[in-house]
Amino acid sequence: MTAPFENVPQFNAAPLSAGLDLTACPVPAWLPDKQTQTLFGALAAPVNRIRFLRERVETPDGDFIDIDWNTPAFHLRARRHQDPLLAHTAAVRWMTPADQAHLNSNARQPALILLHGLEGSSNSRYAQAITQYFLSAGWLVAVAHFRGCSGFTNRLARAYHSGDSEEISFILKTVRQRAPLAQWHAVGISLGGNALLKKLGETPQDFAWLHAAAAISAPLDLVAAGNHLSDNLFNREVYSRHFLRTLKPKVLEKSRRFPGVIDVMRINQARDLRDFDNAYTAPMHGFKDAADYWQQSSSKPWLKKIQTPTLVLNARNDPFLPEQVLPGPEYGSASVLFHQPALGGHVSFVTGMWPGNLTWLPKRLERFFAALPMPSGT
Repeated sequence: MTAPFENVPQFNAAPLSAGLDLTACPVPAWLPDKQTQTLFGALAAPVNRIRFLRERVETPDGDFIDIDWNTPAFHLRARRHQDPLLAHTAAVRWMTPADQAHLNSNARQPALILLHGLEGSSNSRYAQAITQYFLSAGWLVAVAHFRGCSGFTNRLARAYHSGDSEEISFILKTVRQRAPLAQWHAVGISLGGNALLKKLGETPQDFAWLHAAAAISAPLDLVAAGNHLSDNLFNREVYSRHFLRTLKPKVLEKSRRFPGVIDVMRINQARDLRDFDNAYTAPMHGFKDAADYWQQSSSKPWLKKIQTPTLVLNARNDPFLPEQVLPGPEYGSASVLFHQPALGGHVSFVTGMWPGNLTWLPKRLERFFAALPMPSGT
């Protein structure tokens, strides 16, 4: 049983609740359970290699984030113009002033900003699959990297976390400034989805310009998700170990640039996400400990306040989030649609005959977006 939420507002029930869709994702029989569905989708499902143009954006606190851009007019499939400094990334070269000017040249173009999950990037299979699908439909696509996830070390001792509302706001405002006439849609994956939902609920009046949003496999109840990833043997030894394989070296590198700021011994001894968040994420970003961080950063208490049309997609067999904590319609506003298929795993939703494909997820996003009325103004 999860701890009650503290230090977050308690909202009164609204007269209208969220919608609930239980339509199945047709996962193939050769992926029989949540673990095979999740791991195959993350590590083996085939995708085409999509390339990007990269923009480095300075943040108000003296750091930077990298945003990867693509649109059908950029024609980035060829590698002959590859910047060698970006060879380890999905980006071909850095954005030029001419490229930036082009973002404004197609008024009212549909556009998508993608916020990745924990230790994800524009190289992640889900990012590649979503980008490919929407590019083929003529959309502008931007993948924003959280600090330290673009293949380059960020400047400050801090990093990113599941409830970083200021960073989400900064990213959304930045892409809107770059293409102010576009019809923007925001999609957050896992950690990025939780942070997006939380921000949409905190200041719903700030996002009237956003046509729609979606959160995919977001850990809506971070207390339940964090405990499940840390206490369950399979989750701890497979998923937590996978994340720590990159999280720990990044933080240890920071400790050499910022001596005395990070508890190196606790980082080295971390064996699960609770240990890591207790040692680094929580103290570095102003929380008492991992439990406080998870509690204050969960998006579930904010779903009632969302005014942007929003799809919240969670498979009921997601190994990261116990099914019993998935929200029912009473947890969301009338602007929210919960889609909770029985199968799909975590950010996977593989379908089709061997070797499968990742097209079900972007098609689901497109159906949700297409069902909404088009905005009458900018």
